[in-house]
Amino acid sequence: MKVACVLGSPRANANSSILAGRFCETAQRRGGEVETHVLNDLQYQGCQGCMICKTKLDRCVLEDDLTPVLNAVREADVVVLASPVYFWDVSAQTKGFLDRTFSYLVPDFITNPVKSRLKPGKKFVLILAQANPDEGSFTNIFPKFDYFFRSFGFTETRFIRACGVGGPGEVESRQDVLSLADRTAEELIGNRLFGEK
Repeated sequence: MKVACVLGSPRANANSSILAGRFCETAQRRGGEVETHVLNDLQYQGCQGCMICKTKLDRCVLEDDLTPVLNAVREADVVVLASPVYFWDVSAQTKGFLDRTFSYLVPDFITNPVKSRLKPGKKFVLILAQANPDEGSFTNIFPKFDYFFRSFGFTETRFIRACGVGGPGEVESRQDVLSLADRTAEELIGNRLFGEK
């Protein structure tokens, strides 16, 4: 099972990245093939609104560092997207990536019941880390991503969130959320350890 992990934090030792890493380590132990992309290390443009992906091509016309990421998501069985909560939403790096996924939609996606060019049945995991300890804050983020990825034909979506983790690496002391990352990987990839008979 192929896992595409997309990290949207600009910080080293980011809490969202640590949680994604925990998920991916567990997925690998269960036989998952993990490919990780750090958006902040890449040079890429946001969507240009050129509509070429709807009129001439079946993919984004832009060729930059995000092209391999979009291809990895296209080929993956499980997509993990991790971001801090910045200014009441995901990071700018994450939003730039999300806008480019517009190329996954078919030209007549508004009226077509099959909206996506992606193979159906993929699984999606959104991981968020926020400094605000209030679990009632920023609750609108996951429903948006759930809507987007289900429009792409994803059939299962999961949400892992750590609240009250502002400083780099703080989530490492949160066994509750780390365990949730482990359990989510086990459920999506499989409980059987790689190499077990």
